[in-house]
Amino acid sequence: MNSVNASLSQNISIIRPQYFFIIGLSGIPNSSYFYIFLFLIYFITMIANSIVLLIISLERSLHSPKYIGVFNLALADIGETNALIPNMMKTFLFDSQYISYNACLANMFFVFFFSSLQSVTLVVLAYDRFIAICLPLRYHAIVNNTSMVLVFPAIWAFNSSLVALMVSLITRISFCESTVIQSYFCDHGPVYRLACNDYNINKSVGFVITSSFLIAPMIIIFLSYLGIFLALSKITTWERRLKALKTCVSHLLLVGIYFLPICFTYLAQLLLSLTPNARVISTSLAYVVPPMLNPIIYVLNTAEIKNLLRKMLSNRSAPIRKNISK
Repeated sequence: MNSVNASLSQNISIIRPQYFFIIGLSGIPNSSYFYIFLFLIYFITMIANSIVLLIISLERSLHSPKYIGVFNLALADIGETNALIPNMMKTFLFDSQYISYNACLANMFFVFFFSSLQSVTLVVLAYDRFIAICLPLRYHAIVNNTSMVLVFPAIWAFNSSLVALMVSLITRISFCESTVIQSYFCDHGPVYRLACNDYNINKSVGFVITSSFLIAPMIIIFLSYLGIFLALSKITTWERRLKALKTCVSHLLLVGIYFLPICFTYLAQLLLSLTPNARVISTSLAYVVPPMLNPIIYVLNTAEIKNLLRKMLSNRSAPIRKNISK
C-alpha cells in the first residue's frame, strides 16, 4: 500500500511544461540563407520521392521485391522530411520557436520513426542483394513479393513500438527548470537532459534505440557485403564480377549517404568539440540531405526507372509536337 501511495505521489509531482523553446537555429549567422537552402531541399525531396512512388505504383514491371523496398524507402524519406523541415520553416516564417509539450512528443516520435525506417529498409535491401548474389538459384524462393509484403508491415510495427516506448518514457520526467531545447527539433537527448528528476531509464532506452537502428544495421550491412565480396571473389571472369557488383552500386551509395554523414557528425562532436552552431548545421544536414539524394540516385543508377521516365516524357511531348506541327 505504501509503495502504491509513493508511486501516486511521484506521478502527481511530475511537472510538464506547456511549451518547449527550440533554439537550435536561432544563433546561426545569416540563418535566412540556411532556411532558403532547407526550403529547396524540401521541394526537391518531395517532388523526387513522389515521382519514384508514382512510377513504382503505376508500372507493373517494377512490382518486384527490390522496388517494394525502394517504395518503402521513398515513403520514409517523405515522412522524415515532413517531420523535420516544416517545423524548422515555421520558425523562419513566423518567428515562432515555441512548440507545445504534446506536439514536441509527436515531433520526436515521427522524426525517429521515419529515420529508423530508412535505416532498417537499407538492411532489407542489403539482404536482397546478398541473396541475389550469394544464393541466386534460391532468390525467387526466398525473396518474393509475398515475403516483402509481410516484412515491411512487421518492420513498421517493430519500429513504431520501440520509438513509442522511448517517447512515452519522456512523460515520466519532470521539467522544473529550463525548457530550452538545444537542437533544431524535439531531439530525445536534449529533451531528457532537461529533467530535474532521474532520467537514467531514458538514457538507457535512447542507447538501445541508437544501437537497434544505427549500430546494428551498419554491422548487418557490413556483414552482408562481406559475404557478397567473398562470393564475387569466386567468380572467374571480371566481366561477371562487375555485372554482379553493378547491381549493388545504388544500394552502396544509399548506405554511404545515410550512415556516413551521421557517423562523421557524431565523431566530430566527440573528437573536435564542435560549436553549437556547427553541431546544429551538421546534424540537420545529415538528416535532411539523404532523403533528397536517395530518389535521385535510384533514378540515375536504375535503367528501368530511367527508361520509364524517358517513355513518360516522350509520350507527354509527342502531343505538343503534333499541335505545333498543325
